[in-house]
Amino acid sequence: MTQYQPQGFSLLPTAVKHLLIINALVFAADYVMQRQGLYLANYLALFSNSTGQFKLWQPLTYMFMHANFSHIFFNMFNLWMFGAAMENFWGTRRFLVYYLACGLGAGLIYSMIPGMHVTVGASAAVYGLLLAFGMTFPNEYIYLYFLMPIKTKWFIAGMIVIELIQGVFYSYDGVAHFAHLAGMLIGFLLIMWWRKHPFSRL
Repeated sequence: MTQYQPQGFSLLPTAVKHLLIINALVFAADYVMQRQGLYLANYLALFSNSTGQFKLWQPLTYMFMHANFSHIFFNMFNLWMFGAAMENFWGTRRFLVYYLACGLGAGLIYSMIPGMHVTVGASAAVYGLLLAFGMTFPNEYIYLYFLMPIKTKWFIAGMIVIELIQGVFYSYDGVAHFAHLAGMLIGFLLIMWWRKHPFSRL
């Protein structure tokens, strides 16, 4: 028996809907301001603490910035696909706490790495959602490229291995692999805490 209770089904639950809207508005505002020679990334992206450009708000704001259309499209698609499932299952409050905790925690951890890339995107929080989906529905199937079925638990394990290898050997590729792993780590710790304290109230 699980300690979580399904909250009913919605194709676009409240928190996911508002997160999608906020991300889209920030992306549009950034696009318009860039055409005026102003770059929001200079203020809202996540900088390493060692650069002297780190600000306290960046571990939150970087989650709503995206580099280009494909970046925001794939992040928002995965936010909807996995986030809707988890918000329906957990409820809005628990889902939102989890999502923000993964993104914030990953941002704080990643900002402590010297020489890290300047980072934008919801990927760390989305990877946390992917882990949550895998831990909650381990035997559900994900269809890779909409064709090849694979159980979620094996898909998650594969993603962790791939991110670790890429982070170690391909750190120059411009992708924050260790931020993704940090988001999954925060998510794992939070889920394990909730499983041990099922009667805690947020």
